[in-house]
Amino acid sequence: MTARSDAAPGAGWSVPVQTVVSPRGIPAWLIEDRSVPVIALSFAFAGGAALDPAGQEGRADLAASLLTQGAGPYDTAAFSSLLRDRAVSLSFDADRNALAGTLRVLEGERAFGAEMLALVLAEPRFDGEAVARVKAQKTLALRREAEQPRTLAARRWWAESVPGHPFARPAGGTEEGIAPLGRDDLRAAMAAQLRRGSLVAAAAGAIDADGLGALLDRAFAEAVPAGEAAPVPPMPAPRAFGLAVIERDAPQAAALFGHGAIAPEDPDWEAAQVVNWVLGGGGFSSRLMTEIREKRGLTYGIGTALVPFRGAALLLGSVSTENPRFGETLALLRAEWARMAADGPSEDEVAAGKAFLSGSFPLGFTSTPQIAGTLVALQQLGRGPEWLAGRLARLAAVTPEEARRTARRLFDAEALSVAVAGRPTL
Repeated sequence: MTARSDAAPGAGWSVPVQTVVSPRGIPAWLIEDRSVPVIALSFAFAGGAALDPAGQEGRADLAASLLTQGAGPYDTAAFSSLLRDRAVSLSFDADRNALAGTLRVLEGERAFGAEMLALVLAEPRFDGEAVARVKAQKTLALRREAEQPRTLAARRWWAESVPGHPFARPAGGTEEGIAPLGRDDLRAAMAAQLRRGSLVAAAAGAIDADGLGALLDRAFAEAVPAGEAAPVPPMPAPRAFGLAVIERDAPQAAALFGHGAIAPEDPDWEAAQVVNWVLGGGGFSSRLMTEIREKRGLTYGIGTALVPFRGAALLLGSVSTENPRFGETLALLRAEWARMAADGPSEDEVAAGKAFLSGSFPLGFTSTPQIAGTLVALQQLGRGPEWLAGRLARLAAVTPEEARRTARRLFDAEALSVAVAGRPTL
């Protein structure tokens, strides 16, 4: 039988998350919802672009893009037609630290959907025509990105912040990295990624624990070998590099800025989200938008976000402004960063941040694919179902004093590092 347990709902959270273990030992989370006859299964294998060998940057991304271009006896056209005729949606992507996928099926097609997913994982075709076509598409995209200041700034920020770590490389690869890749390289990419011990999965929709257990076994038990993928090295504390300029002819200078943050496991995580909302995560309500856009008209938009990884996090932001006014924008950014570190948010700002974050929390659970994806993301961070149950209560408990103390921990004007592409006046 399929083992299962329920996470008891807590204050403000009324949907229990079931933890399911299939008959063959594959774990997953489940939120059952029979309001529509649809099932969404999300899953991720640890590794992603971090497992790309040196000189083959983009291998995982290319392999992920090709997984739906034919499998087993079906070429690209036949495979696409088969899924379309049964209203099955199957997609894959690779990011810095995972190869992820989503299966969406009607309730009556869940066995067929699981069989097709298993076929893709066990027997991807990587036909020469499909490989050449997708490589050509990605090459064009990479060339376009190479002309975009925002992309150039982001790549430089990562390269400067974590030199020598796999995250320093572009997750989508490079033109030089994907050019020599062939079928054997792509099969090697899948062999490096696919291990049941590195899998996290979650489902939402019209399926119960026993049904999910059967789906998991059909999709993964035979198609994916046991064991763990090669571990991704822990992300080091980012190096403070100050300012890096990439000279490009462009009407605006685009920048990525930030530094390390407290880890998502830290007890102050909710307080950190509140103070980030106040500084740059609150859209037009944020201090940075007020000071840099509203008062001075220096940009159309500026924002910040906490970017979590397992055991680590970053506080990152972006802005674009006219080249001659970049120096003014940067000075204001650094001043607001330092002011938040020194004084923290006001009592009214804390209340507004808590209200927004609490009110927006349910928006992550408005569709079956969104629910399943959110549950997978929580597992990737090492969180349990109880994290959901206590989320709103933890936000409600954040006090102005806690927020100010966390702001001192979170913001460091001296460590703030900026990569900018354009012809900025400094």
